Amino acid sequence: MAGPTTAQRGAGKQEDAPDRPPRPRPEGRRLSRRRLLLLIAGAVLLLGSGVVWALYGSSWLRVEQVRITGVRVLTPAEVESAAAVPMGAPLVTVDTGAIEKRLRQKLPRIDKVDVVRSWPHGIGLKVTERKPVLLVKKGEKFIEVDDEGVHFATVDKSPGHVPLLEVAKGRSASLRRFGSDRLVREAVRVAGALPDGVAEDTRVVRVDSYDAISLELSGDRTVMWGSGGAGAVKAKVLTALMKAAPKAGHFDVSAPTAPAVSGG
Repeated sequence: MAGPTTAQRGAGKQEDAPDRPPRPRPEGRRLSRRRLLLLIAGAVLLLGSGVVWALYGSSWLRVEQVRITGVRVLTPAEVESAAAVPMGAPLVTVDTGAIEKRLRQKLPRIDKVDVVRSWPHGIGLKVTERKPVLLVKKGEKFIEVDDEGVHFATVDKSPGHVPLLEVAKGRSASLRRFGSDRLVREAVRVAGALPDGVAEDTRVVRVDSYDAISLELSGDRTVMWGSGGAGAVKAKVLTALMKAAPKAGHFDVSAPTAPAVSGG
C-alpha cells in the first residue's frame, strides 16, 4: 500500500501546528510605559502637594512651644522674650539664624546659642553663657569680663571668686604702646593660667604694664607674674614655691627660671 505523498505530509503538519498569539506591536509597549510614567508622576505630584500642605498650610506642624536649656544667670523668660520666636507660624518657615542674631544682640551674656526645630511643634534654644574671669569696677557696679576679654555684663554685686582687674591709668608708655584692650587681654591670659588654688585666692589682678602684671591674694600675699607668656610654667613654679614657703608674703615668677620668695 502506498504511503502519503509529500503534499499530504506537509498539509498534515500545517493542520497539527498550534495557533500562536500575535506579537504585540512596539507602539502598544510604548503606550503602556507612558501610562505607567504618567501614573508615577501623578502620584509624586499628589505626595509632594500633601507634604507642602502639611508643612505650610496645616495646623499640624506649627510653633506651639519654646524650650530653653543651659541658662545659669539669665532666666528662661528673658531668653524667650529676646528670641521673639513667631508662635503659631509654620515650623519650617522659622528663621533660626535671625533668632540667634537677636539673642546675641539683646543678651551679650550669651556666648553661644543653638536654635533647632523640635518637630512637630517646638523650637529649642540651647544657651551657653559667658563666664566672668575678671571684674572691672565702675562706680558702685562691676563689669564682667570673659576669657576672650569681652566686657559682656554690668552687675550690682561681685560674683564669688572672680578677681578685680586694675589697669594702669594715665599716659603710661605701656598703655600708649599696646592700648587698654591689649592689656586687658594680657590680664585675661594670666587669670586663665592660674592654678586652681591660687585662682580662688586671687582678689586683684593689677596691670602696671604689659610685662608687669601682679596678683593680690588673700592673707596679704602678692605675686609678681610678669607678662602673660609662659603661663603654664609659671603656674607650676608658683605652686612649688607656695608649698616650699607656705608662710611667705611675696612670690616672684616673672622669670620662672629664677623665681624668688620674700616675707613671712
